[in-house]
Amino acid sequence: MISKPDKNKLRLKRHRRVRGKISGTAERPRLSVFRSNTNIYAQLIDDVAGVTLASASSLDKSVSKDATKVEQAQAVGKAIAEAGKAKGITEVVFDRGGYIYHGRVEALADAARENGLEF
Repeated sequence: MISKPDKNKLRLKRHRRVRGKISGTAERPRLSVFRSNTNIYAQLIDDVAGVTLASASSLDKSVSKDATKVEQAQAVGKAIAEAGKAKGITEVVFDRGGYIYHGRVEALADAARENGLEF
């Protein structure tokens, strides 16, 4: 019998590989994305100090529970961009967390770009 590959294990492998190449600073923090089956989370992280500067998720009150997952991801992208701008952050390094740049991850990234973050 052929065993199926563990998708999360493969994602974590990709994530570690990407994280070896990118790092966030105070001037240009890392925009980290985590996607679960039901929710999506984004953080602006300063890896030098090891501090989360801002965060947003689909669990926030501002995000509609009735919206589709892609629409929720867009709302989270807008929220993280606004939180970053409030802290004076305009440039970020995008960390897709090992996820394919498609669907919810892409929607979050595009919404963040449209609302003032550059990456």
